[in-house]
Amino acid sequence: MIAIFGGTFDPIHFGHLNMAQQCVATFKLHSLYFMPCAIPAHKAAPGISTEHRIEMLKTAIKPYSQFKLDLRELKRSGPSYSLLSLQELRAENPDTPILFLIGMDSFNNLDKWYQWQTITSLCHIVVYQRPGQNCDVQGELKNYKQQAMSNDISLLNEKNGGHLYFLEGKQLDAASSTIRQALKKSIKKSELLPDTVSHYIEQHQLYQE
Repeated sequence: MIAIFGGTFDPIHFGHLNMAQQCVATFKLHSLYFMPCAIPAHKAAPGISTEHRIEMLKTAIKPYSQFKLDLRELKRSGPSYSLLSLQELRAENPDTPILFLIGMDSFNNLDKWYQWQTITSLCHIVVYQRPGQNCDVQGELKNYKQQAMSNDISLLNEKNGGHLYFLEGKQLDAASSTIRQALKKSIKKSELLPDTVSHYIEQHQLYQE
């Protein structure tokens, strides 16, 4: 079983690391891959360079032996469609269950993703929610939730994909957008950022007005 955690990570913070740790602990994973996206299909392009995002990720995940980087989306030209990465991963790991870790805000908008139903057949969707977030889905996405939802980890181990799992655990209320706004105003947000990431941001004067 392998897990993929995609996102802009602009910047990576303790909320991301907490999510990844909970996923590793719950599923007893040997590896979880952080997969930064290049041009997010659903968000404005990151305000800092790809190189800075990669360096911050490297320094943040260094203390965790299970955490690894997968840079395939940054090497691809055109939009970062999760579908393409999952198709590649499935081809590379034909007999391995793949977990795709996303936040509740992403899950609530999953039906707006490119070929989202194909995505759900290629992997298991694992959803993690921040404090105050609720699952709010309608239509085909609601039908998918009702049919695919499972609390049985052994079931996710037996099948390569198709299930939906809501990951429960310690929650940290941290959002990259809030952190970026605070850094722009020079408000220290170090309690939400690993020290190494804070130092990197200061050293390169990132997110300044």
